[in-house]
Amino acid sequence: MKFDKLYEGKLIKRYKRFLADIKLDTGEEITAHVPNSGAMTSCIEQDCPVWVTYHDNPKRKLKYTLELTQMENNLICTNTTVANKIAIEAINNGKIKELQGYDSLKPEQKYGKNSRIDILLESDHDNKKCYVEIKSVSLKLDDTLAFPDAVTSRGTKHLNELRDMVKEGHRAVMLYVIQRTDDKEFKIAKEIDPKYYETFQEVIQEGVEVIVYQSSISKKEINITKSKMLSN
Repeated sequence: MKFDKLYEGKLIKRYKRFLADIKLDTGEEITAHVPNSGAMTSCIEQDCPVWVTYHDNPKRKLKYTLELTQMENNLICTNTTVANKIAIEAINNGKIKELQGYDSLKPEQKYGKNSRIDILLESDHDNKKCYVEIKSVSLKLDDTLAFPDAVTSRGTKHLNELRDMVKEGHRAVMLYVIQRTDDKEFKIAKEIDPKYYETFQEVIQEGVEVIVYQSSISKKEINITKSKMLSN
């Protein structure tokens, strides 16, 4: 996925989760939308380099969107909505081998208890369905990459709903997309959300599949590149 034109700057501060004050290299100070509800630990700090896109939409209150940050020479895509876009691209171009062989791909389909699955894959000939939930990974925790970066009752709910799909006879997949350039092992952060970790262990024993993929990131584009193993 190619980024729209990126404008470089330095972070002044992030606040109210979805707002960031930034000083662009031009000297202009702006407020950008931060499409990330997480803690963003290890992703952002005062004066770190950042890159934003500009959107000239009269309906938008904030014209800029935070896309990338840089920490310890590693680029991080902090826009969590990008994970779904590059996952769909990677499935369509055959990069995610585990999710090939289906006739249709439908994003954001209603299922479960008032939820939407990120991707629904279906086969025409046997009516098989595969439910794929996607999570963006941006947390560096000691010498590993990890999810989640904060307690996530919503994430636990998604795991339980995937388990329900398995019980109904469907395939269910938890896809973690690493959106930073550190090439480190990936794990579930038990120390951050024990309930999520416990539920994760339960659902994989009951048939929910886990797939982890690394992204490559530049100041022009981001793409899913290779699969990774889940560390214990």
